[in-house]
Amino acid sequence: MKLLLTLASEWGDVIDLSNLKVIHLSGAMTNEIYQISWPTETENFPRTVLVRIYGEGVELFFNRDEEIHNFKCISTHGHGPKLLGQFKEGRVEEFIHARTLSAADLRDPETSALIAAKMKEFHYLDIPGSKSVVLWDRMRNWLSEAKSLCSPEHVKEFRLDNLEVEINLLEKALSGHDQKLGFCHNDLQYGNIMIDDKAKSITLIDYEYASYNPIAYDLANHFCEMAANYHTETPHILDYSKYPDLEERQRFICEYLGSSGHQPSDTEVKQLTDDTEKFTLANHIFWGLWGLISAYVNHIDFDYMEYARQRFQQYWLRKLEILNE
Repeated sequence: MKLLLTLASEWGDVIDLSNLKVIHLSGAMTNEIYQISWPTETENFPRTVLVRIYGEGVELFFNRDEEIHNFKCISTHGHGPKLLGQFKEGRVEEFIHARTLSAADLRDPETSALIAAKMKEFHYLDIPGSKSVVLWDRMRNWLSEAKSLCSPEHVKEFRLDNLEVEINLLEKALSGHDQKLGFCHNDLQYGNIMIDDKAKSITLIDYEYASYNPIAYDLANHFCEMAANYHTETPHILDYSKYPDLEERQRFICEYLGSSGHQPSDTEVKQLTDDTEKFTLANHIFWGLWGLISAYVNHIDFDYMEYARQRFQQYWLRKLEILNE
C-alpha cells in the first residue's frame, strides 16, 4: 500500500490518494492480478497501474530475479509495460491501455497476422545473458520436482518414472543444427496478448516463462493454447477440436516468416510447420508437469490436476503419429 501511495503522490494530479478503485482481473493461473485506479483532476482520465501478487510456489517454475531482469530488458526494447516498483510479494507495473484478447480473437485472421508479426519481433530481441536452450533442462527440473511432490498414485497415473526417457527422446528428435533459436515468450495464451483496436497494434505481456528456445516451440505453444478458454465455468477443460488445422497453422507460419518483408518459400513454410507440430509434444509434457506441480502448491481456483491429465493424455495420444510423420 505504501508503494502505491508513493507512486500516486508523485504523479501530482491525483485528487484523493485514499480514493483508489481496485478491480480483480480474472484469467490468471500463476498470479493474482489487480487493476488499481485513482481519480485525477482531468475527469474520465484516472491514473491506473497493475499490481501483480506472486502466486504460491511459483519459485519452483522459474528464477524471479531472472524474470525481473528479462522484464526490464524487454521494456527497454520497447515491448510491454514498465516496472514501476517492487515489494516482497509482488510488483507494480505500468497499466497498458489496450484490450486483452479473448479465445475467439486468436482465430481472427487479421488479429492472428498481427500476433505472428509481433512474435517474430519478440524472437529477435537480444536479451543479455545465456542464449542456450532452456526447455529440456527446465522440463527435467520440473519432473524431479513433480516426483518429490506427487503421491505414489499420481506418480503411477502420470507415468512420471517413464518421463525422463520421453524427454530424452524428444530432445534427441527435435534438437538439430537447423533449429532456429530466439527469445521465446513460452506462454503465449490469449490472456497474455493485448491489442489496441484503433492502432491495430499488439503487445505481449507476462514474461515469467520467457527464455531462449527453438522458435518452433513457441509457435507450438501458441497453437496448443487455441484449445483453451480460461474464461468459462470450467477453465481447465481443453477442447482439442479447436486445435488449428493444417491450413490455419500454415497461414500463421507464412505470416510469421513473411512479416519482415521476406516472402517465404513453400519449403520454408512446410519445414517450420512440421517442426512446430513436433514441438507440441514437448509442450504437452511441459505444461502437464506445470499442472501437476501447481496442483500441490498453488491454491488459485483452477483444477490444475485435471488440466495436467488432459495434457499428458494428448501427449500419449499424438506421440507416435507425430514422430512418425
